[in-house]
Amino acid sequence: MTDADRTSRQDAVARPFARRRFLGYVLAAPTLTTAAQLVPASGARAAEIPSPEITELVDLNDVMTAAALPTSGLITVEVNTDGTVSFALPRTEVGQGITTSTAMLIAEELGIPLKRVHITLADARPELLFNQLTGGSNTTFSTYTPIRVAAALARTRLLRAAAAAWDTPVAELAMEAGVVTGPGGRSADIGALSRRAAGARTEQVSVSLKPRDMFTVIGRPHGRVDARAAVTGRKKFTLDLDVPDAMPTMVCRPPTINGKVQSVSNLAEVRAMPGVTDVVVITTGVAVRAATFGRCIDAVRALRVSWKPGTAEGKSDASVLRELRSAELPMGLPPLTPSVEERFTFHFRSNSALEPNCAIADVRADRAEVWSSLKAPIVAKEAIAARLGLPLASVTVHVTEGGGSFGRKLFFDAALEAVEVSQRIRKPVKLMWHRADDARQGRTHPMATSRVRIDYLGDTVLGYRQRHTSVSTDLGHGLGEIFTALAARLPVGDIGFSETFFQLSQSMPYDFGANSRLLSETDKGFNTGSMRNVYSPDVTCARELLVDRLAAIRGKDPYRFRRGFLRDDRSRAVLDRVAEAGNWGRSMPAGTAQGIALHTEYHSASAVLVEIDCRPETVGRPVRDGVAGPRVTKAVIAVDVGLAVNPLGVEAQMTGCLMDGIALALTSSLHLHDGHFLEASWDNYFYTRQWNTPPELEVIVMPATTGRPGGAGELGVAASMAAVACAYGRATGSLPTVFPINHGTLSFDPKPTVPPVPASPTDGLDHVR
Repeated sequence: MTDADRTSRQDAVARPFARRRFLGYVLAAPTLTTAAQLVPASGARAAEIPSPEITELVDLNDVMTAAALPTSGLITVEVNTDGTVSFALPRTEVGQGITTSTAMLIAEELGIPLKRVHITLADARPELLFNQLTGGSNTTFSTYTPIRVAAALARTRLLRAAAAAWDTPVAELAMEAGVVTGPGGRSADIGALSRRAAGARTEQVSVSLKPRDMFTVIGRPHGRVDARAAVTGRKKFTLDLDVPDAMPTMVCRPPTINGKVQSVSNLAEVRAMPGVTDVVVITTGVAVRAATFGRCIDAVRALRVSWKPGTAEGKSDASVLRELRSAELPMGLPPLTPSVEERFTFHFRSNSALEPNCAIADVRADRAEVWSSLKAPIVAKEAIAARLGLPLASVTVHVTEGGGSFGRKLFFDAALEAVEVSQRIRKPVKLMWHRADDARQGRTHPMATSRVRIDYLGDTVLGYRQRHTSVSTDLGHGLGEIFTALAARLPVGDIGFSETFFQLSQSMPYDFGANSRLLSETDKGFNTGSMRNVYSPDVTCARELLVDRLAAIRGKDPYRFRRGFLRDDRSRAVLDRVAEAGNWGRSMPAGTAQGIALHTEYHSASAVLVEIDCRPETVGRPVRDGVAGPRVTKAVIAVDVGLAVNPLGVEAQMTGCLMDGIALALTSSLHLHDGHFLEASWDNYFYTRQWNTPPELEVIVMPATTGRPGGAGELGVAASMAAVACAYGRATGSLPTVFPINHGTLSFDPKPTVPPVPASPTDGLDHVR
């Protein structure tokens, strides 16, 4: 496929939205309320896509966007009488900055100051079907045009309302900073025009979007709209909400993964403890409701519970690895030409976010109300209604902002627990998981192996094969509603769902001849989830490491070797940019090296160059209760996201992606032993620490290359992990095959599993300097 063909393909994917004239609705409402229909005012022609690479035909982001289209008209922009504009975003803000980018779209198209736009998160709305799932870097990609159409329609109606009031042609009016002005010095704020512009009945109208060369907001860096509230503590998360009578609640959990309660010998004794109001056995353990979370912890630690075996009883890293190897799919016939081949192992990693897993629930006989940060709120509402035996209309699920996710909040474990406890005790509860709960019973990125083989002859690559084998990834959230969620859980359908997800989320950026990738899954005894970037970090890391090995065998420079095989100009541009900005190929001391890697997904491309220090004095430097290991000393990231709505937001995302990548390559993993994970806190779990972050970091957001945004939320993770791994291999002269590299060293004393909540540390002052 030529670059021109690929450009045609990218345009074709967006073509239904590439034209600036759309149909929308003015809704019957007291104040001006508009919605997008998302049908172009004129037809779009099809394009030929002569490519065997499936993600160049359609990828996961395309599927999610297409699924959201039919209900785009149910998402509305409202102009209030006080001059503000309200929008209930049907996605979940978990720190990625989508409330800011969404506000920017509305401010741009409506022509008002950003501070006038108020973004809230929509409650679970089953009528939106597939249009309320947050994941796959899809939010800005899929909402970019619908939100702009609704805002542009509001602008048009406001101008027409002023024209009618002043008996003046619309062409003689102007609108700036939320004020409409006309001949003779007339002016009116949009708030004053809102009722006049409102629709008495719902009607379909056409609207034109602002051309890109007139943008004054989109594409320019903006600080987050919630930054001040976040740093001053005014931002409200789930546990900050004041729901009447909702008291702290925690759960005493089993010592092994998914164990069940057999008996409790001291229920009455614990119920009589100070501050405790209720103790009840639930599906996942024994729940305690008390006056404070401290009292809850005391009660949980006091419970004497006998447990039934869990779903991973007796398993360890070594036994799971044996299962994975026995489930690996064959690589095919032995090669007839030279080849390079390797197997890579990736250990379990935690999906825990900084904010503990939590939810508030108030369940009554005839209704239920739930508050939680949920990235799949529709399926959560449907599952809660089914669990409680209530009609769907009797369950209200409020979506709160979350303190991180990493895919964790695609699942609603805490919400299900909260409603079960509230139903059992008939009181509102404010349920929180302990840090140890998150690490030991929470969602994990599954352990996996990835076998890669590259066949070549001379300087020609003839074929690429990858067989990725993983502990089963729970995709039970489906596409955000109950039907695909159930399909993903069917005994036969789950691997089909996972394989489809795998194929549509992976891409091959190189012309490597016949390209084949397959997924195999095994072992459903673990609580897994769609951790940030899902399969891509492991798959890309394995590929890029073998590309480095092949380049070395052929005596080629890793950067130039990659460049010679890249399939499109955008990928070459980001690779060239990091090589230039990072001074690729510069002379470095022994034990240090550069690494470079590339990853493409969801109509976007990323390249990362890092420098790593693996010298003994760096690797062996003392760190209390931790392993220092190698240090990434410099990183340069270049990304092409098509059109960056908020370049500053993209920079922040890529910085976070780099930290994820460093952690995945070097430090962060869970150690499975006898059916449970040894880690029980952030002290034990080594996400990227300050001692492993690069003192030099540069993020380069490339100029706009397309007319609309591509996926950006997860884009930098895979390339970052791969670049660190490649740098490590070049610095040590040994290709790493087990990740994270520090997994083999246990640097902490594991906390006991009984009681499940460890005692709080008392030696904090001993470590103050």
